[in-house]
Amino acid sequence: MLKRIMILFAIIAAILLLIVTTSYSIHQLQLSKEDKLFTPTGKMVEVNGHQMHVYIEGNGKETLVFMSGGGTSSPVLDFKSLYSLLSDKYKIVVVEKAGYGFSDITDSDRDIDTILHETRDSLLKSGVEGPYILFPHSMSGIEALYWAQVYPNEVKAIIGLDMAVPDAYKNYDINMPLVHLSSFAANIGFTRWIPGLSESDAIKYGTLTDEEKELYKVIFYRRTATKNMMNEVKHIKENAEMVGAAGIPNVPMLLFTSNGQGTGWNEEVWNEFQKEFISKHKDGTLIKLNCSHYIHDIEFKRIGDESEKYIESLNR
Repeated sequence: MLKRIMILFAIIAAILLLIVTTSYSIHQLQLSKEDKLFTPTGKMVEVNGHQMHVYIEGNGKETLVFMSGGGTSSPVLDFKSLYSLLSDKYKIVVVEKAGYGFSDITDSDRDIDTILHETRDSLLKSGVEGPYILFPHSMSGIEALYWAQVYPNEVKAIIGLDMAVPDAYKNYDINMPLVHLSSFAANIGFTRWIPGLSESDAIKYGTLTDEEKELYKVIFYRRTATKNMMNEVKHIKENAEMVGAAGIPNVPMLLFTSNGQGTGWNEEVWNEFQKEFISKHKDGTLIKLNCSHYIHDIEFKRIGDESEKYIESLNR
């Protein structure tokens, strides 16, 4: 009986190994075919010993810096539906952090100081000077708040795109085994076998062209659950705790919030984080949207209109 069980286990292991090996081989073949499409659309600058991608569009007086949420494969394409509505009036900049978009995957630490240093350095090396109006989505809200705390003269305002606030991470349960499993699945190409997985909200709801949708998928298969993304998740609680302890920065804020879908929290809890945060700010505004977490891919028209009105009000 024991011998039969051992044989069964050996057969299962051999089948699993065959599946993994086959998937990885096909994945590598597809990556080589897609190489010609994986071409940066903006500037590549060296920061902290690696290359970072910075996309710039428009020449307006105000500089809007878009900061992606955790795990967003292609920030440049993810934000396009929104920033294309604003680039005729403002300078648009999208910084792709290490492990995102066309930027290198690195071993650099993901503590808040390192992340902010790399973002600021990439802007300066791209010739983009402040002050900036920050547009953080989700997890990058922590970085944006820290930026305003440490370098208040560089941040004119924060316009949050369903951005996370420090309290959201106090009791955040991080399932690291699942995070590691996601990374393994991406590295061996399992993500290619799950229908619709590469169909981001930018593809489903945004204004991307067919060519841009294809490029997004090419990037998705290279920049999903990367080493940098995983390390960000590991550090997020301590980063958020440090930012929360420093208090709310004294810069104007306009926050757009979702219905909580896709955040890991229900609508009531997620909205309460935002309401509680903005209630302590003397110069803050909160706008509730009835859509899921990637609000800039869905309600881009309204966000664009409200953001423009808000930015113009800052100069009165």
